[in-house]
Amino acid sequence: MHTNLPAGTRRWRSQQQPKRVTIIGAGVAGLVAAHELERLGHSVEVIESRLWVGGRLRTHGFAGRARGPLVELGAMRIPASHHRTMQWIDLLGLSDRVRQFRTLFSDDASFLETPAGHLRVRDASPVLVEEFRRGLPDGRTYREESLLCAAWLAASVNAVAPGTFRRSLHADLNVELLELLDGIDVRPFLVGGVHERVDLNRFFANNPGFAARSRLQHFFDDITTETSSALFRLEGGMDQIALRLAERLRGRIHRGRKVVGLHVRTDGVLVEMQRGLATAASHCDYVLCSSPFSVVRRMRLTGLGDDKLAAVHDMQYWPATKIAVHCQEAFWERDGISGGGSFTGGLVRQTYYPPVESDPRLGAALLASYTIGPDADALAKVPAEKRTRVVLDELSAIHPELARPGMVLDVVTQTWGEDPASRGAAAVRWSKDVATAEEERALAARPRGRLFFAGEHCSSYPAWIEGAIESGLAAAQEIDACLPVDRPLVASGYRRMPGGAA
Repeated sequence: MHTNLPAGTRRWRSQQQPKRVTIIGAGVAGLVAAHELERLGHSVEVIESRLWVGGRLRTHGFAGRARGPLVELGAMRIPASHHRTMQWIDLLGLSDRVRQFRTLFSDDASFLETPAGHLRVRDASPVLVEEFRRGLPDGRTYREESLLCAAWLAASVNAVAPGTFRRSLHADLNVELLELLDGIDVRPFLVGGVHERVDLNRFFANNPGFAARSRLQHFFDDITTETSSALFRLEGGMDQIALRLAERLRGRIHRGRKVVGLHVRTDGVLVEMQRGLATAASHCDYVLCSSPFSVVRRMRLTGLGDDKLAAVHDMQYWPATKIAVHCQEAFWERDGISGGGSFTGGLVRQTYYPPVESDPRLGAALLASYTIGPDADALAKVPAEKRTRVVLDELSAIHPELARPGMVLDVVTQTWGEDPASRGAAAVRWSKDVATAEEERALAARPRGRLFFAGEHCSSYPAWIEGAIESGLAAAQEIDACLPVDRPLVASGYRRMPGGAA
């Protein structure tokens, strides 16, 4: 038996009478909550609109999953600092499959878009520093090492931040970065040979107050995480987390059932479900909704109250698109790239090189394009029948092997913004200060009567598996502690949904 379980999983028996709980959504948040509720002695059923489990975990296998190369079309990395996720991987017996995830700038041979064109990461520093220097106001000088650090921070911002958010930063970001760096000795964090660059993760780890002093604390935190060397993946696919959770449930998972309405009553929740062409309503004692608010706001909703409805409708989600290619061989290895990712810019944005862990005779997977937010929208505007060709043509500028006849065997695309079961990749709070972000999180997670909520949007780790787990455990504990006494809800009315639905 595990003795070091995630918070909220150490009790085996609830102090309340067993409850019957209906969970909407078989993503990580819903499955973790179901697992915890069953451990506490409650009865659980799960409703899932898709025919598979995992939500925004989606591992795709080329040439047959059992033997062919795999690529992550959903979540693909786990920070070492996300302790709940790592503990659940252990709990589910997956610890022996944990491998390092190599990310942007982790391989000196990968590419980086610069004003001088695409350069190898190892050669980019002089160009980045000079471009950064040109953007500064006249009349003030800075240490060369400060300029180097700020230039790589700006390059990280350019690689990670999408579209309009990225452009809105450039006006005053350079000066802000240098002001924050003033007085900090960055020399201990310089790495490389002739053209030095900065180990941003060691810098942030040793200067924890740096991000906190910035108006972009949440954004810098995500940049630090996304470019960290302390990132992990699962050999065999990230969706193993969801598959293992589903296998361990005693309660049934009803697949292919779409929830189209939630109506809070004093004694439970009326759930409207669509299966095929038929729609039926079912009274449920307790309901946990783990669907993204981007999906919930399209449902018929009553009894939630104006504040909750506002939270559902106002939650910001960004789309994301991934285009993965099945290649005849891992040609990038011959070019000196052993993994990690390139920032290729343009419509492609980010490109990743998954390790070849399957039979090499079956080829290799390349995550040709990963875009989020407005960049994903820009790519989505390209007609689907032309999108792949545009991406491959653009990527061929640094990888001409893609144009070689027979190199591309197959292509798969996942557009999370257009997926009817997600309507977006994740909730984002980059532009919000800490207090505002916490207020939004608390309101999103707040139950209404016997209707409870979970998902990364209800957590302090939006867009990460850690957030889904955190919120699933918290919701399970709330349901467990809820007294089974029918009490009238405070009357606050309801408002009409777009399109005339109540």
